[in-house]
Amino acid sequence: MIPPGATIGILGGGQLGRMLILSGRPLGYRFHVFDPKGPSTAGRVADDEVNAPYTDTDALGEFARSVDLVTLEFENIPAEAIETLSAIRPVLPGWKALYTCQHRQREKDFLREGGFPCAPFAYADSAESLADAAQNVGFPCVVKTAAFGYDGKGQVKLEPIDAGRDFATLWEQLGAPPRVVVEKWIQHAGEFSVVCARRDDGSTQTFPMAENIHRDHILHASILPARTPQSVDKEAARIAKELAQALDIVGLLAVEYFLDTDGSLLVNEMAPRPHNSGHYSIEACHTSQFEQHIRAVSGLPFGSTHLLRPTVMMNLLGDLWANGEPDWQPLLEDPEAKLHLYDKGEARPGRKMGHFTIAGDAPELALAAATDHFARLERHTLPTKQG
Repeated sequence: MIPPGATIGILGGGQLGRMLILSGRPLGYRFHVFDPKGPSTAGRVADDEVNAPYTDTDALGEFARSVDLVTLEFENIPAEAIETLSAIRPVLPGWKALYTCQHRQREKDFLREGGFPCAPFAYADSAESLADAAQNVGFPCVVKTAAFGYDGKGQVKLEPIDAGRDFATLWEQLGAPPRVVVEKWIQHAGEFSVVCARRDDGSTQTFPMAENIHRDHILHASILPARTPQSVDKEAARIAKELAQALDIVGLLAVEYFLDTDGSLLVNEMAPRPHNSGHYSIEACHTSQFEQHIRAVSGLPFGSTHLLRPTVMMNLLGDLWANGEPDWQPLLEDPEAKLHLYDKGEARPGRKMGHFTIAGDAPELALAAATDHFARLERHTLPTKQG
């Protein structure tokens, strides 16, 4: 066990790291952040921040020696950096989870070999093999770069009309990547996610399943509890626990699902860290996903993940800052609302600047209230009439 009072190192300086720090402070932990760019939003609330490339082995070594364990808020860390750190301190969630989840091909192979449900897929490493893979999987399908893809980045959907298109041009548009994954497009009944915590003794605990709504491939809202039969929630939790065990993870594993029209769940993606769709837990659960991650990597007992009230979380993207700082007053005056801003500075379209949660007596009531608040914020971004 890493006791309270110890220092935890975090790789990555984004909002997930920031919320890990803010949730770990009451437990008595200190935090150091390593981020190539700085000062970062996590670094601003940390005890110390190191700004150096992940290729700087001297900086990595000094960072590792200044902490008692290393965890992360961003999984796409170079393998060489993880090896350097692991020679000095434990790096969690563990190498197997990181290696698998960093690369879509390895992730898909892991799911298929483990017998976990997922959409049909194939691989391609050239324009010619992409055309063959799309034909084999069938249209419509989704082409995804094998590495460094999130929030819809590195993805393109192909419709039946695209069967005769110029795949050489498409390949160039994708950046001529070393490899892509071609997945069958699922006409799903909904998108859901479960965050699962696992300790090094093999014990696991899941958070309630979130029902997710996306806009332009970026998470827009999470609804709790999910409006599905309880059997679906239980199955999602079971699969997430089995995945966490198979990956030997220590920390959090977020599992995203499609709910097929026949009622079955298909694993879409995994992330070995806190997840955007788990932000609701800060207010809605007795223990947040961020505190649970700190507990899991430190060897502390799990906290309760019981859902206290129906809740909706909505993301706040930089688009809302188009006409300056949004008017937060209505949100701040709502006793059922909680606003979280990430102190990121420059607001850009698509950049996650914050989120808010709304509690209610039923998920539909919370969703209606959250939708009203978001619509009010969106109206602030509309251009004003001149003259």
